[in-house]
Amino acid sequence: MEFHEKLQELRKSKGLTQEELAEILFVSRTAVSKWESGRGMPNIESLKSISKFFSVTLDDLLSSEEFLVIAEDEQRQLEIHSRDMIYGLLDCSMALLFFLPFFGQKTSGIIQSVSLLALTEVQIYLRSFYYVMIMGITAWGALTLALHNWNCVFWNQNKYRISILIHAMCIFLFTISQQPYAAVFAFAFFMIKVLLLERKNSRLN
Repeated sequence: MEFHEKLQELRKSKGLTQEELAEILFVSRTAVSKWESGRGMPNIESLKSISKFFSVTLDDLLSSEEFLVIAEDEQRQLEIHSRDMIYGLLDCSMALLFFLPFFGQKTSGIIQSVSLLALTEVQIYLRSFYYVMIMGITAWGALTLALHNWNCVFWNQNKYRISILIHAMCIFLFTISQQPYAAVFAFAFFMIKVLLLERKNSRLN
Protein backbone atom coordinates (compact mmCIF):
# COMPACT_ATOMS: atom_id res chain seq x y z
CA MET A 1 0.00 0.00 0.00
CA GLU A 2 1.37 3.39 -1.00
CA PHE A 3 1.44 6.52 1.14
CA HIS A 4 -1.60 8.18 -0.43
CA GLU A 5 -3.70 5.07 0.20
CA LYS A 6 -2.48 4.80 3.79
CA LEU A 7 -3.26 8.45 4.49
CA GLN A 8 -6.76 8.15 3.08
CA GLU A 9 -7.38 5.03 5.14
CA LEU A 10 -6.08 6.64 8.33
CA ARG A 11 -8.18 9.77 7.80
CA LYS A 12 -11.36 7.75 7.22
CA SER A 13 -10.65 5.61 10.25
CA LYS A 14 -10.84 8.80 12.33
CA GLY A 15 -14.02 9.90 10.56
CA LEU A 16 -12.37 13.10 9.31
CA THR A 17 -12.93 15.04 6.10
CA GLN A 18 -9.97 16.33 4.10
CA GLU A 19 -10.75 19.83 5.31
CA GLU A 20 -10.79 18.77 8.97
CA LEU A 21 -7.48 16.94 8.60
CA ALA A 22 -5.99 19.96 6.84
CA GLU A 23 -6.96 22.18 9.80
CA ILE A 24 -5.37 19.74 12.25
CA LEU A 25 -2.13 19.62 10.25
CA PHE A 26 -2.13 23.39 9.55
CA VAL A 27 -2.08 22.90 5.79
CA SER A 28 -4.57 23.64 3.01
CA ARG A 29 -7.31 21.22 1.99
CA THR A 30 -5.76 21.25 -1.50
CA ALA A 31 -2.53 19.89 -0.03
CA VAL A 32 -4.34 16.98 1.64
CA SER A 33 -6.25 16.31 -1.58
CA LYS A 34 -2.98 16.14 -3.54
CA TRP A 35 -1.41 13.81 -1.00
CA GLU A 36 -4.37 11.43 -1.06
CA SER A 37 -4.59 11.39 -4.85
CA GLY A 38 -0.86 10.65 -5.20
CA ARG A 39 -0.18 13.97 -6.98
CA GLY A 40 2.12 15.25 -4.26
CA MET A 41 3.97 14.33 -1.11
CA PRO A 42 4.13 16.17 2.22
CA ASN A 43 7.39 17.62 3.49
CA ILE A 44 9.21 16.19 6.48
CA GLU A 45 7.48 18.47 8.99
CA SER A 46 4.01 17.54 7.70
CA LEU A 47 4.95 13.87 7.79
CA LYS A 48 5.97 14.21 11.45
CA SER A 49 2.61 15.84 12.20
CA ILE A 50 0.74 13.04 10.41
CA SER A 51 2.78 10.42 12.23
CA LYS A 52 2.11 12.03 15.61
CA PHE A 53 -1.61 12.60 15.04
CA PHE A 54 -2.33 9.05 13.85
CA SER A 55 0.16 7.46 16.29
CA VAL A 56 2.10 5.64 13.58
CA THR A 57 5.77 5.62 12.69
CA LEU A 58 7.26 7.12 9.55
CA ASP A 59 8.21 3.58 8.51
CA ASP A 60 4.53 2.65 8.67
CA LEU A 61 3.63 5.61 6.45
CA LEU A 62 6.36 5.44 3.83
CA SER A 63 8.19 2.90 1.78
CA SER A 64 11.97 3.35 1.49
CA GLU A 65 11.50 4.63 -2.07
CA GLU A 66 8.91 7.23 -1.02
CA PHE A 67 11.12 8.38 1.84
CA LEU A 68 14.02 8.82 -0.59
CA VAL A 69 11.85 10.89 -2.95
CA ILE A 70 10.81 13.19 -0.07
CA ALA A 71 14.39 13.54 1.17
CA GLU A 72 15.59 14.47 -2.33
CA ASP A 73 12.76 16.99 -2.71
CA GLU A 74 13.61 18.55 0.66
CA GLN A 75 17.26 18.85 -0.38
CA ARG A 76 16.29 20.43 -3.69
CA GLN A 77 14.02 22.95 -1.96
CA LEU A 78 16.78 23.82 0.50
CA GLU A 79 19.22 24.44 -2.36
CA ILE A 80 16.70 26.67 -4.16
CA HIS A 81 16.07 28.63 -0.96
CA SER A 82 19.82 29.09 -0.36
CA ARG A 83 20.37 30.18 -3.98
CA ASP A 84 17.51 32.69 -3.74
CA MET A 85 19.01 34.13 -0.57
CA ILE A 86 22.45 34.50 -2.17
CA TYR A 87 21.11 36.04 -5.38
CA GLY A 88 18.82 38.38 -3.48
CA LEU A 89 21.53 39.52 -1.07
CA LEU A 90 24.07 40.04 -3.87
CA ASP A 91 21.61 42.15 -5.84
CA CYS A 92 20.62 44.18 -2.79
CA SER A 93 24.31 44.68 -1.98
CA MET A 94 24.69 46.63 -5.21
CA ALA A 95 23.01 49.47 -3.29
CA LEU A 96 26.36 49.87 -1.50
CA LEU A 97 27.53 51.74 -4.60
CA PHE A 98 25.40 54.65 -3.43
CA PHE A 99 27.72 54.97 -0.42
CA LEU A 100 31.09 53.40 -1.28
CA PRO A 101 33.73 55.55 -3.04
CA PHE A 102 33.90 53.44 -6.20
CA PHE A 103 33.29 56.19 -8.77
CA GLY A 104 35.98 58.39 -10.24
CA GLN A 105 35.28 62.10 -10.43
CA LYS A 106 37.55 64.80 -11.80
CA THR A 107 37.48 67.93 -9.68
CA SER A 108 39.90 70.83 -10.26
CA GLY A 109 42.09 68.58 -12.39
CA ILE A 110 42.29 65.91 -9.67
CA ILE A 111 40.53 62.53 -9.93
CA GLN A 112 38.83 61.63 -6.69
CA SER A 113 37.04 58.48 -5.62
CA VAL A 114 33.50 59.24 -4.51
CA SER A 115 30.25 57.41 -3.88
CA LEU A 116 27.38 57.58 -6.35
CA LEU A 117 25.54 60.02 -4.09
CA ALA A 118 28.54 62.36 -4.19
CA LEU A 119 29.08 61.94 -7.94
CA THR A 120 28.20 65.32 -9.44
CA GLU A 121 30.83 66.07 -12.07
CA VAL A 122 29.38 63.80 -14.75
CA GLN A 123 26.69 64.26 -17.34
CA ILE A 124 23.20 64.16 -15.85
CA TYR A 125 22.05 61.43 -18.26
CA LEU A 126 24.94 59.17 -17.22
CA ARG A 127 24.29 59.67 -13.54
CA SER A 128 20.61 58.91 -14.21
CA PHE A 129 21.59 55.64 -15.88
CA TYR A 130 23.68 54.72 -12.84
CA TYR A 131 20.75 55.39 -10.52
CA VAL A 132 18.27 53.48 -12.66
CA MET A 133 20.49 50.42 -13.04
CA ILE A 134 21.49 50.19 -9.39
CA MET A 135 17.98 50.81 -8.13
CA GLY A 136 16.68 48.25 -10.63
CA ILE A 137 19.02 45.47 -9.56
CA THR A 138 18.45 46.28 -5.88
CA ALA A 139 14.68 46.10 -6.39
CA TRP A 140 15.07 42.77 -8.20
CA GLY A 141 17.10 41.45 -5.29
CA ALA A 142 14.39 42.53 -2.86
CA LEU A 143 11.79 40.72 -5.00
CA THR A 144 13.91 37.57 -5.04
CA LEU A 145 14.10 37.61 -1.25
CA ALA A 146 10.40 38.39 -0.82
CA LEU A 147 9.09 35.86 -3.36
CA HIS A 148 11.39 32.91 -2.66
CA ASN A 149 8.35 30.71 -1.93
CA TRP A 150 6.28 31.90 -4.89
CA ASN A 151 5.23 28.91 -6.97
CA CYS A 152 5.09 30.53 -10.42
CA VAL A 153 6.61 28.73 -13.41
CA PHE A 154 7.72 31.90 -15.23
CA TRP A 155 9.25 33.36 -12.06
CA ASN A 156 11.11 30.17 -11.14
CA GLN A 157 12.44 29.68 -14.66
CA ASN A 158 13.62 33.25 -15.23
CA LYS A 159 14.44 34.97 -11.91
CA TYR A 160 18.15 34.05 -12.04
CA ARG A 161 18.52 34.83 -15.75
CA ILE A 162 16.98 38.29 -15.32
CA SER A 163 19.19 38.98 -12.30
CA ILE A 164 22.29 38.05 -14.30
CA LEU A 165 21.13 40.12 -17.28
CA ILE A 166 20.62 43.27 -15.19
CA HIS A 167 23.98 42.69 -13.53
CA ALA A 168 25.70 42.31 -16.91
CA MET A 169 24.13 45.60 -18.05
CA CYS A 170 25.50 47.32 -14.95
CA ILE A 171 29.00 46.01 -15.65
CA PHE A 172 28.75 47.11 -19.29
CA LEU A 173 27.58 50.60 -18.26
CA PHE A 174 30.38 51.04 -15.71
CA THR A 175 32.97 49.77 -18.18
CA ILE A 176 32.04 52.00 -21.14
CA SER A 177 31.73 55.03 -18.85
CA GLN A 178 35.24 54.35 -17.48
CA GLN A 179 34.32 53.53 -13.90
CA PRO A 180 36.69 50.57 -13.29
CA TYR A 181 36.21 50.25 -9.52
CA ALA A 182 32.43 50.06 -9.81
CA ALA A 183 32.79 47.61 -12.72
CA VAL A 184 35.10 45.32 -10.72
CA PHE A 185 32.77 45.48 -7.70
CA ALA A 186 29.80 44.47 -9.87
CA PHE A 187 31.82 41.84 -11.75
CA ALA A 188 32.79 40.05 -8.52
CA PHE A 189 29.12 39.61 -7.59
CA PHE A 190 28.28 38.69 -11.18
CA MET A 191 30.79 35.82 -11.20
CA ILE A 192 29.40 34.38 -7.95
CA LYS A 193 25.94 34.29 -9.51
CA VAL A 194 27.19 32.73 -12.75
CA LEU A 195 29.04 30.01 -10.83
CA LEU A 196 25.92 29.21 -8.79
CA LEU A 197 23.84 28.97 -11.96
CA GLU A 198 26.43 26.72 -13.60
CA ARG A 199 26.43 24.49 -10.55
CA LYS A 200 22.64 24.27 -10.70
CA ASN A 201 22.67 23.38 -14.41
CA SER A 202 25.40 20.77 -13.96
CA ARG A 203 23.31 19.04 -11.28
CA LEU A 204 20.27 19.01 -13.56
CA ASN A 205 22.34 17.39 -16.30
